[in-house]
Amino acid sequence: MTTIAPDRSDLFALVRCPRCRGELGSVATTLRCTACSVDYPLVDGVPVLIDEKSSVFKHADFTRKGDTFFDKEPLLRRLIYGALPGLSTNRVAPSNYRRFAALLKETSPRPRVLILGGSILGEGMQEFRARTDIDFVDSDVAFGPLTKLVCDAHDLPFADASIDGVIAQAVLEHVADPYRVTSEIHRVLKPRGLVYAETPFLQPAHSTPYDFHRFTHVGYRRVFRAFDLIEMGPVGGPGQALGHQWENFLLSWFTARPMRAAMLIVARLSGFWCKYFDRLLNRRHQAMHGAFGLFALARRADRVLTDGEVVEECRKYD
Repeated sequence: MTTIAPDRSDLFALVRCPRCRGELGSVATTLRCTACSVDYPLVDGVPVLIDEKSSVFKHADFTRKGDTFFDKEPLLRRLIYGALPGLSTNRVAPSNYRRFAALLKETSPRPRVLILGGSILGEGMQEFRARTDIDFVDSDVAFGPLTKLVCDAHDLPFADASIDGVIAQAVLEHVADPYRVTSEIHRVLKPRGLVYAETPFLQPAHSTPYDFHRFTHVGYRRVFRAFDLIEMGPVGGPGQALGHQWENFLLSWFTARPMRAAMLIVARLSGFWCKYFDRLLNRRHQAMHGAFGLFALARRADRVLTDGEVVEECRKYD
């Protein structure tokens, strides 16, 4: 497994107050906005730039504990589940990240990339995140080995047009207002800046209660209506969706943990083969109609598509 140490050398000069976008100065163990005088804590050197007036998170959520908000599986259970065949696989992320990097390098010799949900490496991101010619800002609402910054994506603590690229892998389903988040992404991106996102479609709820949304391909395009779409497609296709719905069907019959664990094992052993259908199905546009998840690679635009334009653009996938 690739281990990458976080680098916070120029982070304090980059960030801004999430409430007013003012510059931040260091005061003891906090960062204080020079404009509105709001204090933001530092936890083991990691700035917690959360606007408590607008976020579901509070500073105390991070200062009193250093773990994630999402449930952690016990070690034994993780070892057992890790030995079982998986129901899904992400075959598109490595090549999509290579393309993302190539496009970034066309605009800047050393681009800066903001990773939302970046406390750990995303699936298929190992090669991309190991690059030394790109500056990464790994942010999350959870502490992890890569967390440089704690922030809420609804109020990104950066100045306008200060970021070359943004990654939101498995993030938009976990935010209360994805339109506000993509608006913030648009704001912090430089002109013609890039965004890469992966988001579930026909996937059961996970990491609840912080799981809010699912998108059809038309709905997904509308979320990124202020961007020029470079490519959109399935991350996992109907085969993976079928495998996970089979697992969810079996789990839904039971509430006791031992029986749910047994059903999960049955589901993995009986449904893992479904994902192999996607090697054929994902070549078809129609696969997006029943996809497990979708990706979008897009560039910051100067205008917002109307709903009619969104619908017309998506007709090619029918």
